[in-house]
Amino acid sequence: MAEENNIALKNSSDQNGDVQISPRVLEIIASIAAVQVKGVNSMRGSLATSVNELFGRKEFGKGIKLNFDNDKLIVDVYVYLNYGVSVPKVALNIQEQVKQQLLFMTELNLGEVNVHVEGIVPEKTDDKFDSNNLFDDNDSNNKGEQ
Repeated sequence: MAEENNIALKNSSDQNGDVQISPRVLEIIASIAAVQVKGVNSMRGSLATSVNELFGRKEFGKGIKLNFDNDKLIVDVYVYLNYGVSVPKVALNIQEQVKQQLLFMTELNLGEVNVHVEGIVPEKTDDKFDSNNLFDDNDSNNKGEQ
């Protein structure tokens, strides 16, 4: 028995029956498509998804919100980007990738794909720890020594 909130595909033939897709599947498709865009660091998640990922359970579909307006699907994508990327260029790439993947996998035409940049993630710095020189102060090279 199908749920009422599933999306029925209009291109499915009546002879074989109906094809219905759960909104959760659309969220997963959109999330994976967005993460694959170069410059995207991660998707916005909730506390529950963060805790699940700490225990090794990968959460797909986070950072995606679906709305229906006049039979048009509106997708909101919430992302964190890498530092130094062109935000408008990455946002356009996300929009194109999400539209393309949803059309390819479900044959649904989207009304809108809205990209919300939640933050910028800076690069990690490699501070090398030298166990041989625990008390060496790099800023005071040869100061005070004669």
